[in-house]
Amino acid sequence: MSSEAVITLAVLAGAIALFLSDRLRADLVALLVLAILALSGVLTPGEAFSGFSHPAVITILAIFILAEGLRRTGVSARLGELILRLAGTDERRLVVTVMLAGASLSLFMNNIAAASILLPAVSGATRRAQVSPSRLMIPLAFGTLLGGMATLLTTTNIIVSGLLRDQGLRGYRLLDFAPLGLPLILAGVGYMALWGRHLLPAQPPAGRLEPLPQEQRDLVGIYRLGERLFRARVPAGSYLIDKPLSRSTFRDAYGLNVVAIERDGQLLLSPSPALTFRQGDIVLLEGKLEDFRRKDVEPYLEILPPCDWHERDLESPAIAVVEGVLAPRSGLIGQTLRAAHFREKYGLTVLAIWRAGRPIRTGLSDLALQFGDALLLQGPRERLPLLRAERDLILLAEEEEAVPVPGRGWLAAAIMALTLLLAAAGLPLEEVLLGGALGMMLTRVLTMDHAYRAIDWKAIFVVAGMLPASVALVKTGAAGLLADGLVGLLGPAGPLALLAGLVALAALLAQAIHAAAVATMVAPIAIQVGQALGLDPRALAMGVALATSMSFLLPLGHPVNVLAVSAGGYSFRDFLRVGWPLTLILFGLVMLLLPLLWPLTSLP
Repeated sequence: MSSEAVITLAVLAGAIALFLSDRLRADLVALLVLAILALSGVLTPGEAFSGFSHPAVITILAIFILAEGLRRTGVSARLGELILRLAGTDERRLVVTVMLAGASLSLFMNNIAAASILLPAVSGATRRAQVSPSRLMIPLAFGTLLGGMATLLTTTNIIVSGLLRDQGLRGYRLLDFAPLGLPLILAGVGYMALWGRHLLPAQPPAGRLEPLPQEQRDLVGIYRLGERLFRARVPAGSYLIDKPLSRSTFRDAYGLNVVAIERDGQLLLSPSPALTFRQGDIVLLEGKLEDFRRKDVEPYLEILPPCDWHERDLESPAIAVVEGVLAPRSGLIGQTLRAAHFREKYGLTVLAIWRAGRPIRTGLSDLALQFGDALLLQGPRERLPLLRAERDLILLAEEEEAVPVPGRGWLAAAIMALTLLLAAAGLPLEEVLLGGALGMMLTRVLTMDHAYRAIDWKAIFVVAGMLPASVALVKTGAAGLLADGLVGLLGPAGPLALLAGLVALAALLAQAIHAAAVATMVAPIAIQVGQALGLDPRALAMGVALATSMSFLLPLGHPVNVLAVSAGGYSFRDFLRVGWPLTLILFGLVMLLLPLLWPLTSLP
């Protein structure tokens, strides 16, 4: 084994360890891999930076822009809402419809974009049907993952197709995945409808802590906000009299949120920071009453007897209580609410944060936000349309406003349809998709700024950083060595055993490692195995591509699972319980159907 091969394998082993530990971001790990391979001399500068000009990267960029065009014109949201309206209120029909809606959108756009578009509509459907969100959010996540198996327009499928071309082989066409992917979608939907939905939790973990009365099963009840709400009167001689809310020190000195003020029989919800306190005002506060009693050393407030609280108590025709989750590319990730000036920027107050299956209701201002956090928000209803247009948050409430770019929906849909038709006709995929993306901007469906914001740059850098690793695997002979080891281990059992080993390896790694990184590491091995044994490398590589979408066992496997954790209130155990039968079913179907549709012994 050459020293370059040793370095390559050591770097990739270290990358896998870092991916699994989650100590560094996936895109940073990918760039470290690129830098080390270049500095060590394994790759030339041109080879090290070839990922940024790779057709796969251009294709992925174009897909993000096309999907944003459909999103901004309301085409995707309207389609999702229409499908969900057809489902009615029967839970089984809802599960089937949600999964088919997620799979349908994933055929044309990134899985994360599809899930983000459908989340508000699905959340609204759970309320209309009086079904717990925990019964539909895993089906939504799994549906989008299944849809990605039936089209080339999925990041890992694009990567594997590009790696085939790098080796002088034919890449995949737009519809090559459909004959195998569509049966996998139907099998996944059938499993969830007949068996999997019975394994879903009946209610989110908040409802499991202790039984809640039916009338309290709203956002205030789920977040246990009533345990942190108390009323207090401003007495004579209070320090607060004639002081504006902005100078009250409630938040800084006592860690309290002012939720409402009752004055002259009227309830002022989400009061303005400029509001001035008067004697006799009754203040509704959120925080730890015990801590406030301990710190309150001067005439300040008179605590009133406790009472029960419901979501309707914190809402009015002008004020709404809504739930939102941090988007995968949110600029709020890693920031505190105070540092992000959340109240000033969005005009809403964060009442609580849902994280890791439990609500957090105190110390919110200085808590660093994480991807997957759900925020309970209160503020003016007129601010909601502006919040929906933000890319940092996904509101779990149905859209009530007009489409963001009225009159352009037909144009965006026509551009997307023409793009897909040209791609299906066999024209170069990356050129056609880039042309479609430019068409969205030239027709003013999107601006360049919208396009830049639509791109998931983290995914781009993961792909661009890891593609040179696949070059190093082939160039140094490391992929051949790994292929020889796999052949020596499974070769005597035949081609099906080799396919099973590759699919199992990719699926296992994809549970906790970015799927794009898994594709760049395992696909070159599959191609080498095929070329060494006279098997069809395209068939083996397709098995790897499909396996990278089987991220059903852990919520860490894919961002859409992380979104489902917050919106549905799941634990890791819920994913494992629902996901392992589905993984086994799909694994079996791939092993049965792939050799029939793509004979392993047929050379390209």
